[in-house]
Amino acid sequence: MKAEAFLSDDYRPAEDEPFMNDRQLEYFRRKLEAWKAELLDESRHTIEGLQDGTRNIPDIADRASEETDRALELRTRDRARKLVAKIDQALRRIDEGEYGYCEATGEPISLKRLDARPIATLSLEAQERHERREKVHRDD
Repeated sequence: MKAEAFLSDDYRPAEDEPFMNDRQLEYFRRKLEAWKAELLDESRHTIEGLQDGTRNIPDIADRASEETDRALELRTRDRARKLVAKIDQALRRIDEGEYGYCEATGEPISLKRLDARPIATLSLEAQERHERREKVHRDD
């Protein structure tokens, strides 16, 4: 029996069950796929809005304001594009049996962290070390 057949809508991964069992993997797969679908839908709306929103605005201040809004929206969409790529990588890790384990230490990433950030590749401790190193090198 596949996990999707017995995964209820109110299921939440628990610490007292085997780590990254079929139910947990299916839970995170569904979460990632829903997030990806939401981002792609928002992206489609943005593209439609940009295509429909082309107007000739005579006032230079209004035109500048609209261009600023468009630039901000495009930056947001670019971030979403990068996020979709990270979601795809997480889905690939699920398929390969590597999901939920820290890339730096090989230790399990906490379920709370994965629930909050399902694309996480580092445990909280490894992420903090990474950010401290990054800060030290950035200050040079």
